Amino acid sequence: MLLPILYLLASSAAQAHGIAEGDKGYIQEISGVHFLPFVYLGAKHMFTGYDHILFLFGVIFFLYRLKDIGIYVSLFAIGHSTTMMAGVYFGTSINGYLIDAIIGLSVVYKALDNVGAFQRWFGVQPNTKVATLVFGLFHGFGLATKVQDYEMSPDGLVANMVGFNIGVEAGQLLALGTILIAMGFWRRSDSFMRHAYTANVVMMTCGFLLIGYQLVGYFTV
Repeated sequence: MLLPILYLLASSAAQAHGIAEGDKGYIQEISGVHFLPFVYLGAKHMFTGYDHILFLFGVIFFLYRLKDIGIYVSLFAIGHSTTMMAGVYFGTSINGYLIDAIIGLSVVYKALDNVGAFQRWFGVQPNTKVATLVFGLFHGFGLATKVQDYEMSPDGLVANMVGFNIGVEAGQLLALGTILIAMGFWRRSDSFMRHAYTANVVMMTCGFLLIGYQLVGYFTV
């Protein structure tokens, strides 16, 4: 059931941080505070931000308690929000191809962590909470870099970006809720433990595809 979903995520990975052309034109043309439209744009981005969703899928894959899920998702949100807001406000950006390659690496890391690779290979277990926060920072930089490409008006910038961030977090919660419902049904079936390893290998492959695509773009464009 989950493998086709992961395949679709992989095939869309190259568009992970893209903003639709119509939205791009809107962002460039407006000036002043447009709070609700930016809430909508933020939520829309999260639902098409396949790299974010794929990473979150990996983060909650083996989390069963809502308390644990809340902690990890909050850490990711803190990291993501901090660099997205600060990056746009201070005009800090990273090459889009490189930051998206790092985001692909976050997906690979989480898949390897889920299958216990670090313990088997190196005899250590990375601090998963710290890793979630750190990769959240990179995910936020990825979005900040794209938003800056569209030269938002400084008039109303802070309010609009707050609205955008609220939309991103709201979209993240909706996407997460959908994932948790699907995972709840899957976990109750006998196939979960049989196919958990395979699902994480496919997720890792999606991450490598994203890394490869972005590195090719970096060296050829």
